[in-house]
Amino acid sequence: MYRLHQTSTIIIGLIIPLVLSGCTNHPTKAEAASLKPVEIKEWQVPWDQTRPRDPYVDQQQRVWFVGQGGDYIAVLDPELGQFHQFKLGPGTGPHNLIVDKEGQVWYAGNRAAHIGKLDPSTGKIIKYPMPDPKAHDPHTLVFGHDRDIWFTVQQGNFVGHLDMATGKIQLIPLPTAQARPYGMVLGPTQSPWFTEFGSNKLGTVDQATKTVREIPLSRNETRPRRLGVTSDGVIWYVDYAEGYLGSYNAKTGDIQEWLAPGEADAKPYGMTVDDQDRVWFVETGANPNRLVGFDTRTQTFMSLTDIPSGGGSVRHMVYHQPTKTLWFGTDANTIGRAKIP
Repeated sequence: MYRLHQTSTIIIGLIIPLVLSGCTNHPTKAEAASLKPVEIKEWQVPWDQTRPRDPYVDQQQRVWFVGQGGDYIAVLDPELGQFHQFKLGPGTGPHNLIVDKEGQVWYAGNRAAHIGKLDPSTGKIIKYPMPDPKAHDPHTLVFGHDRDIWFTVQQGNFVGHLDMATGKIQLIPLPTAQARPYGMVLGPTQSPWFTEFGSNKLGTVDQATKTVREIPLSRNETRPRRLGVTSDGVIWYVDYAEGYLGSYNAKTGDIQEWLAPGEADAKPYGMTVDDQDRVWFVETGANPNRLVGFDTRTQTFMSLTDIPSGGGSVRHMVYHQPTKTLWFGTDANTIGRAKIP
């Protein structure tokens, strides 16, 4: 039984209805034990204690990732189990990467205030520095629709836009102080959506005007960290603070939330959405971390799997449609793959 709350909030003079559906009878331990597990394989990264994270699968099905604690970019050939490393400058602190159709690797220099582009064929790196010293920590990158990149700047409190053709970076300050923009995805209209980990809000950017619209979530205690989008355009997020999975329907303003199997101690973090509109996220409050699957059509949790290495923390996760796999990095110094049904 789900308890329904009807409420409304005022945003810039407009009254937007919000609906919060809080899960009041979450899975019991017995029910959680019956949730179907999936197959997980992990590869031990050969560079110890370097926090491998934020993998991205290229068109050759190689898996790229950053070593945040080791100042490198690396690639894994999962068929051969072989790794290759590209060194970055000391103090780069790479946080996230994405790979374009030409095979160029774009990364966030989180501790060195730049976005970089690595050409794997030559090892050459081109750096695009932040135009404002306040934007010292570019965080999460996503591709836009027209040879551009959108990104968050967590501590600097910006959302950024990089035109790959010109190299120009535009920074957009957020209305909320210390909002800590964090996870980011491209929405159904090709506009970026992001979480504000320092507040209880989601945000989006109007591509034409480059202005930010913020959407307060229903609980003040919510701290959304990562997010995804389903084929119907609904935005899904995880609440790291209190252990909820939530959804926001931009067309109706409806917000619904379900308490995760791990309840208030779940600390859900890395998440993604597959091609069947199922949400997958990792409970990092559990030891070992647990991969959780949620069917958005039936609105039920349907999978629960311990991560073999323990995980430590799984901070980001991606879905690779051609192989029906989820990829993630762990603080246990592994790259992981989950095969999903």
